[in-house]
Amino acid sequence: MTKAHSFHIPVMGIGYTIDTPYKVAHLGIDSVISLVDDILLEKLRKMYSEKLEIPYTAITDKINDFRAKRVTSYLNMMNNLVDKKFEELKNSAADVKEYFNRLPDSSSIKKEFKKITAHHFNLEDIRTWIDTTITKGSIDVNIMTKVDKDNYIGDEKLPIEFNDAHAALRGFAESDLNASVILSAGMNPRLYAYLENFDAFYPNEKGEVDKKIVLKVSDYRSALIQGKFLAKKGIWVSEYRVESGLNCGGHAFATDGNLLGPILAEFRDHKQEITQTVHELLIKALADKNKTIPKEPLALKITAQGGVGTSEEHDFLLDHYKVDSVGWGTPFLLVPEATTVDVDTLEKLEDAKEKDLYLSNISPLGVPFNNLRGNTKDEQKFKNIAKNRPGSACPKKYVALNYEFDKKGLCTASRQYQHLKLNSLAEQNLSEIEHEKEYTKIIEKSCVCVGLGTSSLLSHGVETKKEGTGVSICPGPNLAYFSDKMSLKNITDHIYGRANMISRSDRPNMFIKELNIYIEYLKNKLEETATSMDAKQEKYFKKFSNNLNEGITYYHNLFNSVTANFRDAKVSIFNELETSKRNLKQIVTDIELKKESMLEKA
Repeated sequence: MTKAHSFHIPVMGIGYTIDTPYKVAHLGIDSVISLVDDILLEKLRKMYSEKLEIPYTAITDKINDFRAKRVTSYLNMMNNLVDKKFEELKNSAADVKEYFNRLPDSSSIKKEFKKITAHHFNLEDIRTWIDTTITKGSIDVNIMTKVDKDNYIGDEKLPIEFNDAHAALRGFAESDLNASVILSAGMNPRLYAYLENFDAFYPNEKGEVDKKIVLKVSDYRSALIQGKFLAKKGIWVSEYRVESGLNCGGHAFATDGNLLGPILAEFRDHKQEITQTVHELLIKALADKNKTIPKEPLALKITAQGGVGTSEEHDFLLDHYKVDSVGWGTPFLLVPEATTVDVDTLEKLEDAKEKDLYLSNISPLGVPFNNLRGNTKDEQKFKNIAKNRPGSACPKKYVALNYEFDKKGLCTASRQYQHLKLNSLAEQNLSEIEHEKEYTKIIEKSCVCVGLGTSSLLSHGVETKKEGTGVSICPGPNLAYFSDKMSLKNITDHIYGRANMISRSDRPNMFIKELNIYIEYLKNKLEETATSMDAKQEKYFKKFSNNLNEGITYYHNLFNSVTANFRDAKVSIFNELETSKRNLKQIVTDIELKKESMLEKA
């Protein structure tokens, strides 16, 4: 069956796409559920069961393997609900028409539908064709590989398979879904090895995989390394999901100045190579394990996401870089028919401008995190600091991954950790400036593992006694150019060029926006080195700036060579590239000055 849409909805936060499949999968749209928070999944399973009169038995934390069972139960419920809505759609002439109307005009099945219904449309006449042609969207899941906390019963440490990410993976593997798990946030060898325990991740004779593996990556080298690592275990990576390092929502995994355009070009030009290389390793591993060996090479998809905002950019990624799908994340936060955002937060998103969207250090994971100024979780944090009680109560402990003070781990956003860390800081006798710098690093962390899920509870009227009412949200910079709440029809028409939902005329091209974010990121990193830098820092800054310089050259050549794309924006694009080049040149000069300062001190 042909995939319906050329876009997908990536995971957003912990709760913003928690029930997105229920809203859009019957319309053929793929989306992703986060599996970080099993407590949230269980609360929403209970809510939907009561709302839709589905039998419900609570899975309490007293039950053995409760985390995995909660994941499995929620995903099975979601799968059943989507199947029911999909069958209802196929039995409604109006809904079938709407299904096809939402598709891109270039869609082959849309063209065929128009052809066979041009003179007469009777649903019963085309029942068989409908059943064999239209598809529901995939109910995919996301696991952050590093959010894999050890768990205990009392002081007894449980086996590794009860770690958070391991249990979530098991919950997905044992569900009814025929879907994909997107593994993000880098490589976790122990978790990758755990995949070998489930038959659902291995291909059959036809090369079909019941539970597919998708790796979210930011460069080709990482994709190749991880793909080969898994292939040696008999596990095929069905998709490499390439995400912009900085022009995205959520956690931002910055590259060393490698930009999205050149990265996608490398994937396009080496797709056959990575397919063949990894396939050879896979076949050998399957033979060694006495597993079924597929007769044909398995399918491989390359998809892209991060900062796309116009139909022209969407089509360019599909046509020029030959990607199989384009992820549209942040704009969907303004689409209540697709995502779950509480009313107050939605209003903040509608009003947000560039100055309100910034790359922060609030995440306890120690990774840069896209943040919205004025979110209520941060406001609660500031109130606690003002009362001289910094930190959060840490009710869920999903990122209790710091072992400095406790063998079971503490979250760096927790009140317990910050109290201990500040006491330790007081004993270091630092200068006033250094003390303030370190103090800020400690108290700026925010309880995002709770805050990123609370909005979905507030939206559904579910109690938040454990969580509180503070909301964290992590839109990408692209949100500044979308200022109004949208319907699902609005956003799909925008993606496919049938409407324009951006009222501003000053939105930069997605590649230029990412380039400027990277230049600003490099500038800030350089400023953090104070008056001088060591040899390691110098090497990093030079590599970063060289990669950016090569990226600028690449974009000059790219926009010179494409004649049918971005015609109206080319003057602006080239002007921006020249400005970026000058700004980068100034940063390179600053690097040299700091290098000279380093040599003088030596």
